[in-house]
Amino acid sequence: MTERDIDVLGIGNAIVDVLAESDDDFLTTHNLVKGSMTIINHTEAENIYNLIKPGIRASGGSAANTLASLASLDIRCGFIGKVSDDELGNFFTEDIKSAGVIFDPKFDSKSAPTARCLISVTPDAERTMQTFLGACVDLSPNDINEKFISQAKILYLEGYLFDPPEAQNAFKKAAKISKQNDGRVALSLSDSFCVGRHREAFLDFIREYVSILFANEDEIKSLYQVDEFESAAKKALIDCEIAVLTRGSKGSVVIAEGEYHKLKPETVQNVIDTTGAGDAYAAGFLFGLIQGKPLDACGHLGGVIAGEIISNYGARSKKDLNAIVQESEIF
Repeated sequence: MTERDIDVLGIGNAIVDVLAESDDDFLTTHNLVKGSMTIINHTEAENIYNLIKPGIRASGGSAANTLASLASLDIRCGFIGKVSDDELGNFFTEDIKSAGVIFDPKFDSKSAPTARCLISVTPDAERTMQTFLGACVDLSPNDINEKFISQAKILYLEGYLFDPPEAQNAFKKAAKISKQNDGRVALSLSDSFCVGRHREAFLDFIREYVSILFANEDEIKSLYQVDEFESAAKKALIDCEIAVLTRGSKGSVVIAEGEYHKLKPETVQNVIDTTGAGDAYAAGFLFGLIQGKPLDACGHLGGVIAGEIISNYGARSKKDLNAIVQESEIF
């Protein structure tokens, strides 16, 4: 590879997503709160896996989902994440490679089993997740490949991975390398509870390294500890170059110096599964940005790709995303 051979390099949790159709009775029986995400241990993961009827299995994790969508749009992508040398780790590796993403994992014989997220999807399209984090949270600065990162135009970081201290150190090392090589650092906050646990660390990291910040309404309000969305949005613009803020049924807002774009939500005829909606929005936005499009067009495209994803079962599109981009007439 030569310099800048990678458009987007993502770092995040390497998780195998296991999706299963479910119902409210199953959730009630197993004391699961609809729409929640619960951390479970390996034994619990094995027990639940044996109870459900898996419908789709795919390489997942927030950043990995974003990269898979970008790769399907012919964007050159790479991934750094931690898997174990086990059946699910090998599945993750082959699956994300088959999606067109460069991934060369470092196996550690002492690491925990590969992470998996068991996703129960009820008829109302709501997803309830139980996650065994396993090997992915063992990511450390030793896993950061300086040459790999220096080749990327954009370094995309997944906020879910901000919990473990060593992973935070890995993020800092990667972001510093990217900035030193004139790359742009993008961060997705990912989870309002994670933001609450590490608010000051997130703010310090954003102010020092981040050019592009992705967040939903709850996450950005949690970050700045305010009740009003507009107040949080103004604060975000002080700390980064571009803030990309999704608001569910209210659409999204994209702001930069001298720009404020309020975008309506895309019309989706049939919402099947909301898994990966935010990841898909980030993919659409980054695709537009790489193509040099205006920020409002980038946000519009993010909404189009997210709308396509939630009309499917799982976090990957069943249709040709390039064709969907052309049909949108954004470009």
